[in-house]
Amino acid sequence: MQPMVEFCINRLTEDVESLRVKLEQDDDIEVLETSCLGHCDICATSPYAMVNGEIVIGETAEELEQHIYQAIAEHQRKMKDLFDLL
Repeated sequence: MQPMVEFCINRLTEDVESLRVKLEQDDDIEVLETSCLGHCDICATSPYAMVNGEIVIGETAEELEQHIYQAIAEHQRKMKDLFDLL
């Protein structure tokens, strides 16, 4: 299952848009743009995305990118642990 990264179209500043395009080029990541993710309080103050349904925030687009990849890695570890139990 591919990790899903969702961006609020209202928060696609130039640097976040560049990050979105970069992530779209990664065949292992599903990237979506949504008109509103329903977290306007966060959206108004910080670059953010939803990674597999979890909010990921960064002070900059670069920091957001790091946090996105960390969240993806954590999700993959959890999924591996779950499958190891089966």
